[in-house]
Amino acid sequence: MTPKNDANGSAANQWLVLAGFIALCLAVAGIAGWATNQSVATWYLTLNRPSWTPPNWLFAPVWTLLYVMMAVAAWQVWRVGGGFSGKARSALIIFFVQLALNFAWSFAFFAARSPALGLLVIVAMWLAIAATIAAFRPIDRLAAWLLVPYLVWVSYATALNFSIWTLN
Repeated sequence: MTPKNDANGSAANQWLVLAGFIALCLAVAGIAGWATNQSVATWYLTLNRPSWTPPNWLFAPVWTLLYVMMAVAAWQVWRVGGGFSGKARSALIIFFVQLALNFAWSFAFFAARSPALGLLVIVAMWLAIAATIAAFRPIDRLAAWLLVPYLVWVSYATALNFSIWTLN
């Protein structure tokens, strides 16, 4: 995955774009984490949750890894697909849509304290992640595969969100 000097500019520019994708994804993580933390120690603890709910400490490391993998996947598609104006353009738009839905979920579920609204958002997010994987695959298979653990985790999170909604 060594960047080459191609249509997307110098190798140094490509590393800057990677840093930008990582910064964007981690900014989404940080702000969404802030929204989550406003309710996790109070409201969330009052909810009926299924027995298979993971411990709270697990979420931060898992999400951090997933956000970095998302950033690398998007960068790889940007790099291989000709940047924001090449064949990667529509795939990256879908990527940004799923990232926006990811951002919105913490506000819907935790900040709004609404498992129902969170469920609506997370289902849309799941569909957008699946669409992102499908859009990334023809451009770069590795990028598509980098998003599979994210889809698996969001599948689990969707089931958890649904269970919390039905239990409360």
